[in-house]
Amino acid sequence: MKDSPVTADGARAAETPAMPPKYTTIHDVAKAAGVSTATVSNAFNSTGRITPKTRERVLAVARQLRYYPNRHARSLASGSSRTLGVIVSDIQNPFFAVAIRSFEERVRKWRYEVIVSETNYDVALMTRAAERMLEQKVRGVAILTSEMSAAWLEEIVRRDIPVACFDLDFSSEKAINIKADYARGMRQVIEHLYDLGHRRIAFVGGRRIFRNILSRQENYVACMKALQLEPGPILIGNQRMDGGRTAGMSILEMSPRPTAVAAMNDLTAVGLIAAFSEGGLRVPEDISVAGFDNTYLAEYFVPRLTTVDMHPDILGRTAADALHEASSSPNAAAVEHTIRLSLVIGKSTGPNAELGPSAIRKREDLHSDSALPSSESNVREGDLVPLLSRGSD
Repeated sequence: MKDSPVTADGARAAETPAMPPKYTTIHDVAKAAGVSTATVSNAFNSTGRITPKTRERVLAVARQLRYYPNRHARSLASGSSRTLGVIVSDIQNPFFAVAIRSFEERVRKWRYEVIVSETNYDVALMTRAAERMLEQKVRGVAILTSEMSAAWLEEIVRRDIPVACFDLDFSSEKAINIKADYARGMRQVIEHLYDLGHRRIAFVGGRRIFRNILSRQENYVACMKALQLEPGPILIGNQRMDGGRTAGMSILEMSPRPTAVAAMNDLTAVGLIAAFSEGGLRVPEDISVAGFDNTYLAEYFVPRLTTVDMHPDILGRTAADALHEASSSPNAAAVEHTIRLSLVIGKSTGPNAELGPSAIRKREDLHSDSALPSSESNVREGDLVPLLSRGSD
């Protein structure tokens, strides 16, 4: 029997447990578990006719041997994969962070892997994100950004990869479209501010080349006109806090100054409030600010933001369900969904300080609700509404 090594002080060192080979193969696992390589493969993929007891035994042996299957190599060999892709605009935005987490939690039960790319609102990065999905041979892609070009969408579906598109309105048998009811969301914001006595209501948007950003601005203008108010001023931000702060500094210099501001998202709203605080304005006593998204930033910011709930958790789950169904069922219908938005009233909006309570007239004194932009949806707030299944009457 081989002696244990001796340490510097003469003591015997403890026996070192035998280590598995540096590169354990599927054949090593099969031999140790007493099964075929096909059974090992079925155990990892939850496929084939294998009992739960056998699967657990094989996985236990694999863990003991520290075996990790090369899923990318398997995808290259088979031409298919258990990987789904997610493309977002800004991974630092809490809205997308919640959507990604919800997506991952949903697909985990089907044993999918997830890879994430961001575009940072940049066309070159958008192209690289699309290329990465094709290189990784993903099984489906959730495109949660409106800067994806039609050309790249066509290229992805041409390769029989289903896509779940958010705010892209892409027509294809391989596409599932998920839309947000921006008309309803913006209507609730402007009505809320109007009912608080505000008439000079500014809007801070973003880059209008993107469909979802432009839609928020267009609905703001429509709501203001429906209330017989002059839209504006409209300022262009960058969808981030620094863009909101810059817009806020510009508003501070205006005369007369708006008494309320509707921001295109929560990050912009936070930047606005930072600028107003630096300029000596109190929110909402001196000026009201409303956001859009209802991220956790809105919930924990002081004052708690009044905002529109975009339900990013529903967005993530819906995209996950749609891609799983589309990639598992070749004849799955391309369905469109709309997420119904709802107003969350916080502490960042209050009565117009320029008016006394008796001077504040409700909009029903002047207008009917039918004059404002509305949606056809009639379910309870927060529900996901399937609108159309292509191919059906």
